[in-house]
Amino acid sequence: MTDAGRSADDIDTGKPHSARMYDYFLGGKDNYPVDAAAAEQVTSLFPAVSTMARTNRSFMHRASRLLAERGLRQFLDIGTGIPTEPNLHQIVQGVAPEARVVYADNDPIVLRHAEALLHSTRAGQTAYVAGDVREPGKIIAAARETLDFSRPIALSLVALLHLVADEDEPRRIVRELLEPLASGSCLTLSHATGDFDPETWERVVQVYRKGGTAAQVRSLGEFSEFFTGLELVDPGVVLAARWHPERGEPREGDGGGEEIPLYVAVARKP
Repeated sequence: MTDAGRSADDIDTGKPHSARMYDYFLGGKDNYPVDAAAAEQVTSLFPAVSTMARTNRSFMHRASRLLAERGLRQFLDIGTGIPTEPNLHQIVQGVAPEARVVYADNDPIVLRHAEALLHSTRAGQTAYVAGDVREPGKIIAAARETLDFSRPIALSLVALLHLVADEDEPRRIVRELLEPLASGSCLTLSHATGDFDPETWERVVQVYRKGGTAAQVRSLGEFSEFFTGLELVDPGVVLAARWHPERGEPREGDGGGEEIPLYVAVARKP
């Protein structure tokens, strides 16, 4: 996931960055001591955070594969994060080699890794653009160089919107991203929630905010509002491990018998 509040300038190793913290949670090596320290603070508050990151990644794989199997051939993934195989283009091009994928992120370290590691099949195309989700028009303009907006596009905002504060109007952002997309396009979202343990998640949010990231968890109702006017794909808005578990990795809990607090859904634009 990307940090929605930074620009793609020089890499700042003096403050933790959400994309590098996520890499740490996944067991990656593309992070700095400041990221590891913040990630360990989160882990001390919510020990299942690494499982949550894996659960989120598994959902992305299942959702992307399902959409490719249903005929989507264009994908716009905003908040790409540091590449971790298999990446979205590897999933969808495994189904349809001709699929086109545009990755967008505003962290320079993410873009450098993307340019080095995210290579398309010969039949398809993969592009990478620098963009802040709070400026959806700029991302759409850049994506038009690769994607045909007269045809359906699968828009992916996985584990991103909980890094966009209410004052930045995330619902407006989603509407503006969806508006130019053709009928039959789809929206894939995942989002952390504090519904089951609000005190813990308020502390987690504060760790991110102290590092300069505008984190904000949301309730089931607040998450569901992002899909207003869209047609939800079965099973609708659910916890991540319950979304087509038969299509991917085994269902994962947090080790204590409770569900991972991550709401997900995929919906179609009429």
